[in-house]
Amino acid sequence: MANSFGVVKKAKRNMIAGTINKFVVMLCPFITRTIVQRVIGAQYLGLDSLFSSILTVLSLSEMGISSAIVYCMYKPVAEGDTKAVNAILNFYRKVYRIIGIVVLFLGLCIIPFLPRLITGSVPEGINITLLYLIYLFNTVISYFLFAYLLPLVTANQRDDLNSNRNTLVTLFFTVLRVAVLFLTKSYIYYIALIPLLTITNNIWIAYTVKKAFPELSKCAGNVPSSQIAELKKQVAGTFISKLCGVTRNSLDSIFISAFLGLSLTAIYNNYYYILSAVITMLSVVSASLIGGIGNHVATRSKDENFNELKRIDFLYLSLAGWCSTCLICLYQPFMRIWMGEQMMLPNVAVVLFVVYFYLLKLGDMRSMYADTSGLFWVSKWRALGESVCNFVLNYSLGKMFGIYGIITATIISLFFCNYIWSVQITFKHYFKRSAGEFYLYQLKYSLVNLGICIVTLLICKGVSFLFSGKVIVLCIRAVVCVVIPLLLYYTFYRKTDNYIYCKKLLIKR
Repeated sequence: MANSFGVVKKAKRNMIAGTINKFVVMLCPFITRTIVQRVIGAQYLGLDSLFSSILTVLSLSEMGISSAIVYCMYKPVAEGDTKAVNAILNFYRKVYRIIGIVVLFLGLCIIPFLPRLITGSVPEGINITLLYLIYLFNTVISYFLFAYLLPLVTANQRDDLNSNRNTLVTLFFTVLRVAVLFLTKSYIYYIALIPLLTITNNIWIAYTVKKAFPELSKCAGNVPSSQIAELKKQVAGTFISKLCGVTRNSLDSIFISAFLGLSLTAIYNNYYYILSAVITMLSVVSASLIGGIGNHVATRSKDENFNELKRIDFLYLSLAGWCSTCLICLYQPFMRIWMGEQMMLPNVAVVLFVVYFYLLKLGDMRSMYADTSGLFWVSKWRALGESVCNFVLNYSLGKMFGIYGIITATIISLFFCNYIWSVQITFKHYFKRSAGEFYLYQLKYSLVNLGICIVTLLICKGVSFLFSGKVIVLCIRAVVCVVIPLLLYYTFYRKTDNYIYCKKLLIKR
């Protein structure tokens, strides 16, 4: 129990800094997207989403490296093996620079095909190639600077250092970019500041990490050939796993742009931005716990970790259920105020987005045990299956049903591959027990979440019927979304063991 509370203390520190950072990271793009849409138009938002998605796909060569490096660092960090940590960092720095060259080359090869990825017109007077090159430079520059030091922060459970830095830099550059946009009305000047933000971030990363871990950030020595072989295997597995995230998110925007145009891409990404903002806030929980869970996987029994998983999953699913309730009740009233009726999707799309969100969150806590136990390679076929399924369904359902088809394609691949199949892998290869108990456990709490969501939505519908005024309706609905779910959760759970345990854990220290 003492070890658990020690991890909780570190997690709380990370969570406080992370929550502030995620709030800032969530709020700043909201401000900039609003100003871009009002000052120069929605098509520019579509371009931003398209180019960001393309470069996320191109950065696949990196995906897997950082997660595998963190996994390899858990043991030497826990044992205080400075030499091994420095050797891993040295290897990581070399690999990152090779990746930077590969991403730059692939990015340049995409240029002739840019017009084919855009249906309809582009903003008048905009140089698509120049804009894309700025995005490409911003993506590549981190590989040659100091981003390779970040795994050291995670492995040492000091994500608060990264969060505090990112908060300050993001705030400063948001103010600067907004000022430039108002003064110049130029999207090129506005975007040109992004690489400057990236460079500043990297320099600060180097300063912070080397100050906090002077003995662990020297990047010297060589990783043994036997460990490199294992590392390559883990990197390959993680690469394939991360491929799912790319096909799940970035390819959606690319297909919408190719099939439906930049304006609908902008509308879709406005909705997805809200969804990703909530996901970002919840990621504070997993980011704060991952280091401690990695330590527990290395030092505790599988039975102890399974019991721990159930307890934190109870808390996390309740949080995800509450977020789902807020999304389905507040999405449309908020979008009506933020972007206006002409930039809204029908209610069916909102329901699909909420189902998408909840399915994604179902696996978050379980996936931390899979990642920290190094199941990257074992999961390769599941990840490939999800990627292929999502790509094929995106194309076919997108052609037939447009934006509804694209979101539905993601939901189908999420449920069968990212949830059902992933749980089976984790329980077979790490927990060494049947997954049936876990499925029933999550089904029970998901049904409670669904019931609370329906009750809250019905009350919110009554609010819309009784009151007029966009802001008033949104505010009253928000109060309902806080009060009703919390009362119902307390009613359902107050006498359960999981509730009592989590309450003690959160209050302790």
